[in-house]
Amino acid sequence: MNPVTGVLLYLTIWFMCLFVILPLRLQSQGESGEVVPGTSPSAPVDPKLGKKAIWVTIAATAVFIPVFIVIINGWISIDDIDIFNLGSELR
Repeated sequence: MNPVTGVLLYLTIWFMCLFVILPLRLQSQGESGEVVPGTSPSAPVDPKLGKKAIWVTIAATAVFIPVFIVIINGWISIDDIDIFNLGSELR
């Protein structure tokens, strides 16, 4: 795996973790009863993005390290999961 591929894989995992962690422990303005005029009642009161970014980075790193080890050691290669070229082995 070259460095660019590693960075792109990490960023993909990071954003996937972000979408999982972002809605956790979120309180909307409608739930708190303090809706700011001109905003949606479903808008968050305090999304705590800094704290969530730290947790997302920790989770993404915990997911990335095993994936990286598997790819580097060659335990699973693209040939193992390439379902579109299964017919080429029969020719």
